[in-house]
Amino acid sequence: MVLAPRPHTLAHVFNVPQALKRLVIGKAMRSEELGETLLPKRLALPIFASDPLSSVAYATQEILLVLTVGGTAFLYLTPWVAAGVVALMVVVVASYRQVVHAYPSGGGSYEVVSKNLGPNSGLVVAASLLVDYVMTVAVSVASGVDNTISALPSLADYRVPLAVGCVALLMAMNLRGVRESGKAFATPTYLFIGGMLLMIITGLIRVALGDSPVAESAAFGIEPEDGKDTLAGLGLVLLGLRAFASGCTALTGVEAISNGVPAFRKPKSKNAATTMAVMGLTAIVMFVGVTALALISKVHYVDNACQLTGISGDCSTYTQQTVIAQLAAAIFGGNDSILFYLIQAATALVLILAANTAFNGFPLLASILAEHRYLPRQLHTRGDRLAFSNGIIALAVVAGVLLWAYKADVTSLIHLYILGVFTSFTLSQIGMVKHWNRTLETETDPSVRNAAQRSRVINGFGACVTALVLVIVLMTKFTEGAWLAVVSAIVLWVMMRGIRRHYDAVAAELTVDDPHAESVRPAKVHGIVLVSKLHKPTLRALGYAQAFRPDTLEALTVDVEKDSTDELKAQWDEFDVQVPLKVLDSPFREITKPVVGYVRSIRRTSPRDAVAVFIPEYVVGHWWEHLLHNQSALWLKSRLLFTPGVMVISVPWQLSSAPRADHPARRAPGSVRRGEPARAKDVPEPENV
Repeated sequence: MVLAPRPHTLAHVFNVPQALKRLVIGKAMRSEELGETLLPKRLALPIFASDPLSSVAYATQEILLVLTVGGTAFLYLTPWVAAGVVALMVVVVASYRQVVHAYPSGGGSYEVVSKNLGPNSGLVVAASLLVDYVMTVAVSVASGVDNTISALPSLADYRVPLAVGCVALLMAMNLRGVRESGKAFATPTYLFIGGMLLMIITGLIRVALGDSPVAESAAFGIEPEDGKDTLAGLGLVLLGLRAFASGCTALTGVEAISNGVPAFRKPKSKNAATTMAVMGLTAIVMFVGVTALALISKVHYVDNACQLTGISGDCSTYTQQTVIAQLAAAIFGGNDSILFYLIQAATALVLILAANTAFNGFPLLASILAEHRYLPRQLHTRGDRLAFSNGIIALAVVAGVLLWAYKADVTSLIHLYILGVFTSFTLSQIGMVKHWNRTLETETDPSVRNAAQRSRVINGFGACVTALVLVIVLMTKFTEGAWLAVVSAIVLWVMMRGIRRHYDAVAAELTVDDPHAESVRPAKVHGIVLVSKLHKPTLRALGYAQAFRPDTLEALTVDVEKDSTDELKAQWDEFDVQVPLKVLDSPFREITKPVVGYVRSIRRTSPRDAVAVFIPEYVVGHWWEHLLHNQSALWLKSRLLFTPGVMVISVPWQLSSAPRADHPARRAPGSVRRGEPARAKDVPEPENV
């Protein structure tokens, strides 16, 4: 039998140099430093709200895209559609402000629905949100790369590598910790907000002075699709509802703050609610401003450029500028102005960084689900920088695969988007209605009852509206690819229930019913030392086994090569080893099967006895040395571990290269961590701005 090196983790085998790891991630942080990673509001806003803020860049565009199917005849609906989106934004933000106060532990929609509508409904929300977080990363990054390629067309052939590279960069920044990523992403987000407000204010001042900006596409007419210019009655209503559903992309990511309450500084609920209000107000101002200026400057944006009339040259080669680009050019004096490039750069950057909302929401939600045993427990632990590293890496991997599969094409990915958001919106607001009903059943204070009744009306209205939007989105996008998001959410829901059943079954199986019955000592312990040669590792294993003082002890070898076996017997007699050597026949040159069969025969003969198998192993220091030795001991252990009453004990012998490869002062790569850092006591603290 050939000894195998002690198995290491994959991270140990392919050892990433610690210096590189620390350069990318930073030095490891102690558990008690968790408080230093908590966020003030100025950093929480770009971290948790970059997605809803950046959606201003395309929400108006999505509305125009739907309404222009009938030419310019239905653009008069734009203000009404925009008003509906704004009203919905107000309702949703108001609802989630109540959520962060009522449920401050960070579960957001998942916690609200689980506690009020039951765990199965909560899992529907969780599955929908997890899928939507993945789509947020994919769509945001793909959209940002699109804007970059618009400015630098030579990068078109590198679309997928650029997109995957952006995801890897976002992953690395978030692995450094929430606070570190906030510092890195705050400047671009605030630059985008400042640029958009500057553009809106400048445009409105020009309108007030009688010098209204005119978009490049204002000179183009729009050819309506067949029969779409004569819509009336129900057809017109459906068109307006579809435009409204498309404009509701402005609401993606609103729930992230309610999921991330634990990441805020104290008072957590108050800071989270304030941040959500600032986010909602900022997003509404920018959305209304962009929509108003798009109408004033007569921006025309269509699904197919050949719908535009008056284009010189081949329409199939004409590239439409985005709504934001057309407004920036019209307001700041053309495509060559510095402010135009500033707006474009800020927009492209913030669209990529919008994925950061998901990189904070996904790991937090996954951690809560793991704590409730619906996802693997590894997702509940924090890494070197006290971030939920496993969740961050999982999100990056899935989003990267999605971008690769869909070639980072926004048009293909967008159909999978926003379904999860409105599923969680609808169910969470229904849950909040039930929450307020339960409050009113027991509350007697008139002021509290009035507040609860007012909140119930808001949540009830919001539930009706978001349910309508969900139905519209599902109807209009299902056959265009949204079915994949629905199927993914269903599969994830089934998987999470299966994981919970597994954890529950394991917990039930391991629960101690009778301590005396469970701790019965074996009648005898049979010690077996596996031997291939008589060398130092073998002698150490024999000595270690003797120190255990088993009732019986024997050395065991397998006769694979007769000459080697005869040599081993001769050495055994020469050195006068006091442990008897037993040789197992193996006509087919197998090692594992004879050993496992012999051990099991002892168990069959004496079911009340235990068997302790000692395996001498040597430890190598370099990953390539693992390739030079077979893994017979690893296979043996994997088989013996399935045999009741058998204990497998590794006796390591470190070769000269091993201590140098794993210095005791150095943290081992792939260190296993469990649990979360202890949380500070919930004592009142001054509000941090």
